[in-house]
Amino acid sequence: MSQDKGGRPVRLRESANATTFTISDLAKEFDITTRAIRYYEDQGLITPARRGSRRIYTRRDRVRLGLILRGKRLGFSLQDSRELFDLYDNTPGKHAQMAHFMELLGARRAMLQRQMEDIQAILKEIDAAENEARRSFAARERGESETERG
Repeated sequence: MSQDKGGRPVRLRESANATTFTISDLAKEFDITTRAIRYYEDQGLITPARRGSRRIYTRRDRVRLGLILRGKRLGFSLQDSRELFDLYDNTPGKHAQMAHFMELLGARRAMLQRQMEDIQAILKEIDAAENEARRSFAARERGESETERG
């Protein structure tokens, strides 16, 4: 059992067994702000039902939210997520969705590979500049110590 802000005991719902979720449930589960969830809703990526002013999220919304966040970790844009969701919603079977997902992954991998090559080249330049600075520093120290002796 957990406690609310007033110190009263609160039974947390088991996410795996729940069929609906509040915005607070999802924010806690995914460790994001309610504002972020509302943003994804504004973007049309999740579509909770309304009961008065309350948002009621389904398992589908919960899964989509998890996929959006996973996509973000992989470097996908919200537009990429939207395209995948649209493919899933409008295409029978998952073949088209998976093919598009694999294309996105390939493009992301290629971009990261280019970035890694750029970073490695920059690190080599930094190493060369650092070695040159060390040699220069050592030469100056040798020159100063010789003038002190002389």
